[in-house]
Amino acid sequence: MFSTKLVLFSFLVAAVACEELDFPPGFQFGAASAAYQVEGGWNASDKAENIWDRFVHDKPHFIADLANGDVACDSYHLWRRDIEMAAELGLHFYRFSIAWSRLLPNGFADKISEDGLNYYNNVIDGLLEKGIQPMVTLYHWDLPQSLQDLGGWTNPLIVDWFGDYARVVFSHFADRVKIWITINEPLSFCDGTYSYGTNAPGIYDPEVGTYLCNKNVLLAHAKAYRIYDKEFREMYQGELTLANHLMWYEPFTPEDEELAETARQYMVGRYSHAVYSKEGGWPPVVEKIIAEESKTKGYSKSTLPAFTDEEIEFIRGTFDYYAVNHYTSRLTRLAEEGEVRDMTQGLPEINVTYEVQPDWKRAHSSWLFVYPEGLRNQILWLRERYGDMKFIVTENGYSSSTGSQDTERIEYYKEYLKQILLGIKEDGLNIAGYTAWTLMDNFEWGDGYNSRFGLYQVDFTSPERTRTPKASAEFYKKLIQRHSLNVD
Repeated sequence: MFSTKLVLFSFLVAAVACEELDFPPGFQFGAASAAYQVEGGWNASDKAENIWDRFVHDKPHFIADLANGDVACDSYHLWRRDIEMAAELGLHFYRFSIAWSRLLPNGFADKISEDGLNYYNNVIDGLLEKGIQPMVTLYHWDLPQSLQDLGGWTNPLIVDWFGDYARVVFSHFADRVKIWITINEPLSFCDGTYSYGTNAPGIYDPEVGTYLCNKNVLLAHAKAYRIYDKEFREMYQGELTLANHLMWYEPFTPEDEELAETARQYMVGRYSHAVYSKEGGWPPVVEKIIAEESKTKGYSKSTLPAFTDEEIEFIRGTFDYYAVNHYTSRLTRLAEEGEVRDMTQGLPEINVTYEVQPDWKRAHSSWLFVYPEGLRNQILWLRERYGDMKFIVTENGYSSSTGSQDTERIEYYKEYLKQILLGIKEDGLNIAGYTAWTLMDNFEWGDGYNSRFGLYQVDFTSPERTRTPKASAEFYKKLIQRHSLNVD
């Protein structure tokens, strides 16, 4: 009798442990890509040049191995295989982006490319035929060069240009696409561009350009959201937001908590507060810091452009969920005098520097260190600051070198997904989905083809750009099938 009870108890404990690894009903799994990183066909048909086309051709020395995205994964021609891969994995949704200059070669709505329309219609219809929901990003760092020549994201007129582009996209695809991201990672193409000058469009202007871009992006997002709300929502009932790149900032010591919070407001709040907070506008601490910094440097007023009352109301509340792009974390401490810092090492504006714990494993990408708890902490912080809402993790992934036996990527997925489950089950977070970055190896910006994030390996030496599933693809497929992390 005792042994029977012991066996029964062990069985119940195991059952409970397995249940703890199950995802709630309705939780969805997807994978993501971006137009410039996978499509290729850079000058196919009537597609016009975008900022990355120009940048990699004019300044190839900024890209590892002098690589470019001219062909990339050649998804422009091999889209059927991409859909097959999504189906093989059993994805609930596939996130991809539309190339603005492929759809609107002039950048403006006066000319719509028939070939561009056909391409995206084929992708959307092909996904739906396989029962896969398309999640579409309007802008993923590939501004038409014609608009960049007019000032790009630093020109306030881009708010209307983006609105016109969004209306074209909604008019042609909103009948089938129900979940949208307006703009992906403005931190990357505002701060990551103007603060360095080493990414497209290759302009260095950290004191003014970064913040002009920051404000115009928020207004452009809101413009697209308001257009959808007014002209398309009643008929199609879709959901929209923008996607933010969120690095979690942990205090180096308990005494550094206030400093870490300032870093969060500067790096996350600048692209979130105006949209998600109840009061709107810039985070007050950020306004104060940049105003003081501007005065110190001799500017007559803050280089962070102010919002009018009308603009605050226009942007505030333009979301249906929060899109979380998260990969890594940093420890935050006060910088010592004379310490060299840039945005990857710290924040000169607030005298902050970053470190990592010695036991945080580094991925192939120099910036990516593994700290799974950072994802859960980040979403908890967002809920605390902006209230309870739906969250979707729209990017999360691990870079490696070549090879298909990617056990480290599998471990990364497991540990970060465990944190999502803990957030759902212990913290009551409303996390509705998870998106693996990325479906296949691709052009990884300045890293070229050296950093591989894909579930599928791509042979970039082959004209067919042969795609082969990695071990992580099999893991992800089982995870989706079982709706559980219990896949061993």
